[in-house]
Amino acid sequence: MTNNQYDCIVIGGGPAGSTTATIVAAAGWSTLLVERESMPRFHVGESLMPETYWILKRLGVLDRMQRSDFMVKRSVQFVSHKGRESEPFFFRQHDPRECSSTWQVERADFDQMLFENAREKGADCYDATRVVDAIWDGDRAQGVRLLTSDGEQREIAARVVVDATGQSTLLASRLGVRQENPALRKAAIWNYFQGALRADGENEGGTVILHTDDKRAWFWYIPLSCDVVSVGVVADRDYLLQGGKEPADEFAGQLSRCPALQRRLAHAQGVDKYRVAKEFSYTTQRHAGDGWVLVGDAFGFIDPIYSSGVFFALKSGELAADAIAAALEANDPSAARLGAWTDEFLAGTRWIRKLVDAFYNNSFSVGRFIKEHPQHLGNLTDLLIGRIFHDRAGEIFGDMDPWLEAVGEQGEGRSPKTEGKGKVPG
Repeated sequence: MTNNQYDCIVIGGGPAGSTTATIVAAAGWSTLLVERESMPRFHVGESLMPETYWILKRLGVLDRMQRSDFMVKRSVQFVSHKGRESEPFFFRQHDPRECSSTWQVERADFDQMLFENAREKGADCYDATRVVDAIWDGDRAQGVRLLTSDGEQREIAARVVVDATGQSTLLASRLGVRQENPALRKAAIWNYFQGALRADGENEGGTVILHTDDKRAWFWYIPLSCDVVSVGVVADRDYLLQGGKEPADEFAGQLSRCPALQRRLAHAQGVDKYRVAKEFSYTTQRHAGDGWVLVGDAFGFIDPIYSSGVFFALKSGELAADAIAAALEANDPSAARLGAWTDEFLAGTRWIRKLVDAFYNNSFSVGRFIKEHPQHLGNLTDLLIGRIFHDRAGEIFGDMDPWLEAVGEQGEGRSPKTEGKGKVPG
């Protein structure tokens, strides 16, 4: 590392950081991208939303994705607590274009590809490099203090510092702007299995979401390449991690409550250790300031249920990068300019947040709601695809909100008879 000053420093080499660095560097601004771990490194969050297509195309990696060994994802399917399996939601039935297919990715390989692409587009990229803190002049970020892979301590100046440190939330934690979502205090336990049952044909790579019989937990089931499936269980933190059980034992206990998953794993073997994540649902009260901006999981994380994490990382990185380039061009890296994209981003992501809230309402059933309101199948598929940044994205909630209220009042076993003509909440 020879330069002591950059236009933009991006901390964190995941999808959000690499996207930001790629676009800013391609716009002609000197850019440093640093990642504290050695690349490639493990990360969970393998399932992509189809709308990642457009950002991957802009980054110039779409052809690599299409040539890769990543499992193609064309659908998502839900299994109720009673074992009833929905028909797969095939994205192409809603939109037959190429963009309706996506991928289930091994994140080590995917993130490495994006990191290297940032280097190819002109960013200086270093892994095994830890940022200790930002350099501040009052409330304005002016660079970073870092520790290189060979142990050298450096101070690097920058006009813009980007926090893409994921759930470490380096700047957000320092500034005290990270805020947990008290309604989503969840935990997850997961592992990887070989020899698990897969669907046939076009549904082979589809994500499956399965409830336990008491609806207190749910499993993700994500087919990857090389006959490996990512399987994880998510539930309230205090429920899932109670009693100090070993993660493998708690996983097995929840598996015993999900016959549909037992069938899929009947002849499978675990190929990795059980991992645990908790307190992963949070937001930030401020998203940008003078000389700094948050992207990806450092900005916030909702929940893994609809596989929105990587899409939100890529999208926030893209929007932030355009704002950074405009701010640098205007010689005005102020909070107003660096955060100019955040209202648009929040307006779209709120619909996924509302769909997550509906999922955790024990009265909700995807199949029952669509049977009552078939006109919303297209809108629901849009949400599952990630097509949320348009004016009509939240139309479904004009009927879903009163439907949830009615089904809750009438009991889980009955179907509400409500027209639900209320407006979409503001």
